[in-house]
Parts: sequence; C-alpha cells; structure tokens
Amino acid sequence: MALIVLRLVFLAVATGLGAYFGFELREEAASEPTSWSAPWQAFGMVMIIAGTVLAVDIFVPRKRLETVSAVYFGMLVGLFLTYALGLALSPLLGDLSPRLGSKVQLVMAVSLCYICISLLIQTKDDFRFIIPYVEFAKEVKGLKPLVLDTSVIIDGRIADVLETDSLDNQIVMPRFVVAELQKIADSSDKMRRTRGRRGLDVLNRLRGNERIDLLMYDRELPEFEGQPVDLKLVLLAKHLEGKVVTNDYNLNKVARVHGVQVVNLNDLANALKPVMLPGESVNVRIIKPGEEPRQGVGYLDDGTMIVVEGGRDHLNQVVRMTVTSMLQTSAGRMIFGRFQEVSDNDRGGNADR
Repeated sequence: MALIVLRLVFLAVATGLGAYFGFELREEAASEPTSWSAPWQAFGMVMIIAGTVLAVDIFVPRKRLETVSAVYFGMLVGLFLTYALGLALSPLLGDLSPRLGSKVQLVMAVSLCYICISLLIQTKDDFRFIIPYVEFAKEVKGLKPLVLDTSVIIDGRIADVLETDSLDNQIVMPRFVVAELQKIADSSDKMRRTRGRRGLDVLNRLRGNERIDLLMYDRELPEFEGQPVDLKLVLLAKHLEGKVVTNDYNLNKVARVHGVQVVNLNDLANALKPVMLPGESVNVRIIKPGEEPRQGVGYLDDGTMIVVEGGRDHLNQVVRMTVTSMLQTSAGRMIFGRFQEVSDNDRGGNADR
C-alpha cells in the first residue's frame, strides 16, 4: 500500500513538473507562432521519463540491496571527485571555451561515477560504510545466523538444542524450506506425510518460543532462479554469511565445496556422548546376536551401539560388560567389550517372574 501511494505521489509530482516546464516554454515561445508545440513536447518528455522510472521500479521488484547501495555511494563519490578534480584543473579548463569546458567536466563526471560504481560492485563483500565510533552494518544476534535445512526440522532435535539456550545465534528459516515441508506433509505416501507433519509441528514449536530468535526469510535472491532446494540453502547461507544446519551428508559436502560452514547435528550428538575408557564396566541389554560367533549387540540410552564378546548366549538379558575399545564411524560411535556376568537387576527381574 505504501508503495502504491508513493508511486501515485511521484506521478502527480511529475505531472506538475511537466506542466510547469510547459508553461515556461509557452511564455518564452509566445512571440514565435511556429514553436506552439514546444510546451507539449516538454510535458511529454517529462511524462515519458516518469513512466520509464515507474516501469523499471514495477518490473524489477527484487533489487539487491548491496547493488543499490553501491550505485548510490559510487555516484556520490564520483560526483565529489569530479568537483574536486574540476577545482584542481580549473586553470587548465579556464583556457578552454565555456562549452568545451562543460563537456570535459561532463565526460569526467560520467567516467568517475562509472569507475566508482564498478569498484564498489566488485568489492561489495568487503565494503563497509564506517564512521569513527559508528558502524552502519546489519545487526545480527549472535556470531553467525544458522540456516535450517528440511532434515533437521523433521528430525526435531534442533528444537531441544535451541530450548537449552546454549545457542545465541539468529535462526533463519527460508520460505522455500517451509514450502518443501508442506509438500512432504501433503504427500500420498503415509511415512513421508507423517514426517512432513512432524516437521511443521517442530517449526510451530520454534515459532512459539519467545527465547528463540527465529527469522522467516521470504526474499528470493536472483541466483536462486532454477536451482534445487539444497543449493538454494547453500547460496542463502553464503549470502547471509551464516552456517547451514543439516543432517544430510550430501548437503554437508556441497556446502563445504562452496566454502559454507556446516553444523551437523549427528556430529554434535556424537561429540556429546559420554566417553568410556577401556576397563570401565557398564550394564547393557543384549537385544540381538552380533556378526561374529558369540557376539551380542545392545544399545545405550543415547543410541550408542555396544558389541559384547560372549553375549550371544544372553539375549534379552541385562549383562555387565567390561569396555575393551571404542570405534568412531560416520554412522556413530561403537563400543566393544567382554561379557562379565548377568546383571543383578536382570537376576532380580527373572526371580520376580
């Protein structure tokens, strides 16, 4: 609505300006009957210029802020340099005719403005407008914004991590990721539909928490055109100078190729799992046989896989085992150990039965 009002006001001002120029020319041309069309030509020229400006504004709705600011600052610096250089060269320009001197200054202004704008566009990522004690920069909570992927929203653990208040970064949720979640939630496949609805529930949970700085990012950058969701996510994180939060192994690799930092929740979960040293004892329920003879396999509460040598004979029992070694893999952490004895808890449970 504000844009519509602004455009109407601009059109009204342009109409008044064109009429003013037309009246001025009509008074000047009153003594020349052959110049009766000059006022209308001036009015039409002003209206054509105004219409062109409005058309460009309407048909180019998404304007990159860094490009617009580079043009503005480039023109200001170029005009200032033109003025300063004109003063410095005034003795030389004074020897020229007034018309030739004005043309030299015009060429100099156009050239300097072009050079300044080109320089700022090429170095826009390094350009910061700073005044002593004042810096005009985008204020972002935390060090770098975290851009969420579809996989971590569906996974749901990101909500638990953020609710611990351990991260103070701004959380960015792109609109195209929400659209992908909606598409998954509307899938004909029951499993995909359930996953999509769980992701939407997690998103609503994040939005409902006032302690989480969640930003719904609606802009469509020009480089998004025709790109898949994963690459859009990487390009957005690069544009915001943030990090991608994901569980997707392939997206992790693509982001690193583009020089974008990645927070992998699986790696974070593995890093937070307790470390067990060789010789320590732990209780675990054997739930299935292992790949090797006499091996049994169980899991801790955090999902860590435990392989117990001599545990195959104690399926569905809680046994006490001694840790012998640990192995870190891309799928998670594995603990190897030797069977000691059936746990007292399991003996008590069997006796009760």
